[in-house]
Amino acid sequence: MSTQAKHRRKVRRGRPHDQFTIAIAILSLVMAGGMVAGLVTSAMGPDGGQSAAGSELPPGDPSNTTRLTHLDRITGDITPKSVVASPAGTVIANNMMYSHSSTLYDAESLELTSTVADTVDLAEFGFPERAGATEGAPVEAVFSPDGKYAYVSQYRLRGPGEGATATDDCANGEEIGRSAVFRLDLAAGEWDQVIEVGRVPKFISLSADGSTALVSNWCDETVSVLDLEAGEEVREIPVDAAPRGSVILPDNRTAYVTAMYADEMYKIDLETGQSELVLETGRKPRHLVLSPDATRMYLTVSGSDELLELDATTGEVLRTAETGREPRTMAISPDGLALYVVNYYANTVSKFDTETMEEIQTVEVGKNPIGITYEPTQRRVWVANYAGSIDVFDDTTASDGRMEP
Repeated sequence: MSTQAKHRRKVRRGRPHDQFTIAIAILSLVMAGGMVAGLVTSAMGPDGGQSAAGSELPPGDPSNTTRLTHLDRITGDITPKSVVASPAGTVIANNMMYSHSSTLYDAESLELTSTVADTVDLAEFGFPERAGATEGAPVEAVFSPDGKYAYVSQYRLRGPGEGATATDDCANGEEIGRSAVFRLDLAAGEWDQVIEVGRVPKFISLSADGSTALVSNWCDETVSVLDLEAGEEVREIPVDAAPRGSVILPDNRTAYVTAMYADEMYKIDLETGQSELVLETGRKPRHLVLSPDATRMYLTVSGSDELLELDATTGEVLRTAETGREPRTMAISPDGLALYVVNYYANTVSKFDTETMEEIQTVEVGKNPIGITYEPTQRRVWVANYAGSIDVFDDTTASDGRMEP
């Protein structure tokens, strides 16, 4: 077994939030004040296409007794890197950074409701020194608990005042420009806030009450702690190489984050900025999800084809399971009884029963599945395939008890 709890403790303290650079300060002030119009190329309805936030989950069988049934494959001008469902009937897919867009869908009809460009012109807001197009590059998203906003991490900002080119190998180091998280107002169909974060931000997680976000800064080996009411970064906390997946516990203070290229997982204190190495893993720990009761976490170890169940209090490994080749993103059902794991190189999704940690179904999807989400209003699972499609599955069909291919 390649995973072990650490007896030694590697403790690192965060540094206070540094002053924004002038360029990014301008960006933050401008965008926070009322954002760029005309970003949406196909308009949303007046209510953002959503049903009422906080609606009850449709009645149905426990999720570990149902099986996935393919409904549709969505294509078009998309290269989805991630897909995330709101609690209120909207699904967002962030397209590969060179596509410069996020697409939004109605969860019931599966119809495209809007395409939101990541390009803004800051000169339109009284800053002529930044005249011209500033492009983002959407990576991951998370919705506010009421479903009114989507926070989207931007791999980099490109335009007037930009730094050196951002790449996954971080070759340009500190010359890479700091980037940002954009907030999308779904009703207006516009970005209405920008919060500066570190270099090459990737995953973003949200506290249960929606007050705090945690953003993984890939090239800084840090995570940014965001105060969402204030709309600002309040702290950067050091971890290790290539931070990615994260979860925030219900106390709004404790979080976990993976350091993907260091093969480590850290426990961090969002208030003090202290980070503590609690687990060494197999190769490339990537994604974390928290169980609905917050007692368990689940971790994909991409390079080792493993799924781990962890104690959310201690980070201790409780159980393990084998996955398909290169598991990446996961989703968990609202009742906590099923996990859905994309297997990037196998072009499949595995469904696991969390009571037994056994794989109960494997389904084929498009090429290179990389993102997955559980859409609660329809009991459906959406899968983002990097090669240019989204598969949608119904998960209400009763099982006959057999493992299904």
